Amino acid sequence: MSEALLYDKLPGARVRCNVCQWHCVIGPGKFGVCRVRRNDDGVLHVLNYAGTSSVAVDPIEKKPLFHFFPGSLAFSLGTWGCNFHCKHCQNWEISCIEEPSDRGRSSQRISPQEAVKLAKQHSCGGIAWTYNEPSIWFEYTLDSAKLAKENELYTAYVTNGYLAPEALDTIGPYLDAWRVDIKGFSDALYRDLAKIPRWRGILEVAKRAQEKWGMHVEVVTNVIPTMNDDEEQLEGIASWIRDELGELTPWHVTRFYPQHHLMHLPPTSIASLEKAYDVGKKAGLRFVYLGNVPGHGAENTVCYSCGKVVIRRLGYDTQVIGIDGSKCKFCGAELNVRTTPRKVV
Repeated sequence: MSEALLYDKLPGARVRCNVCQWHCVIGPGKFGVCRVRRNDDGVLHVLNYAGTSSVAVDPIEKKPLFHFFPGSLAFSLGTWGCNFHCKHCQNWEISCIEEPSDRGRSSQRISPQEAVKLAKQHSCGGIAWTYNEPSIWFEYTLDSAKLAKENELYTAYVTNGYLAPEALDTIGPYLDAWRVDIKGFSDALYRDLAKIPRWRGILEVAKRAQEKWGMHVEVVTNVIPTMNDDEEQLEGIASWIRDELGELTPWHVTRFYPQHHLMHLPPTSIASLEKAYDVGKKAGLRFVYLGNVPGHGAENTVCYSCGKVVIRRLGYDTQVIGIDGSKCKFCGAELNVRTTPRKVV
């Protein structure tokens, strides 16, 4: 247990947490929405610092990040809890908890120093905080990111995007990639799917990550039948990416498989994913990818200028065949591929 970094002390021994956009006001002995931050007599404590639920060496493409150190391995860590309550959560067993002590299983503790050491031992290009929402153990990821940058490792957040601007600016100098979910493009969708009443801050923070901190940004939308597969929402997402993040920003439209509270829905059809792909292309996005469909041609990175395949993928098997820095090796077109870690700002 350690003291939280970003919070305000309020009258009556209450506190306000400033890590995510909930900005929970927490009474003594109570928890925030995430269930891993507790007010102990006016001091906000983090209960899961360095406590991991999942640890693996993954291809960076699994995040998915397709234009960020393609073909590299990422030392990947997740903890317990979440600040969203998504009906379709694929990792609900680690995200949907009452509190860490109630999870009924042990937690492997990996210090920031050990995480960096393990990343190097396994020949990883960097560290990714994933599997559940990284902001849930913000202090740990911050300490780890600082140390990773000192050791010339890249750093990546795989996030629902609900980090508060203040927290983003705290970790911003040490974070290279912001792989963010945009689950839909309507108030009704976010309320129904994730119990989030105010979601547009997700867009603002994604833009801030790119513009203020120079992070590499990729967007994922898990296309769910009857919920966010209508053209209005897909067009909203694609147009926003084009206008605010730029036409070279990758958009991953991924296949939904029944999980958690949406077991009654079917998996997304390939035709529905291809419709989303067409929406993105029509909006002017240069790189739209189909996810969870191994072997589909839309897994590959194709240069929009010369039409040649520059990165070939089959599932997580990746062949980089036409990249020169951030550009196409064949024609010189800018492809927005990150292959060099940022220096600490």
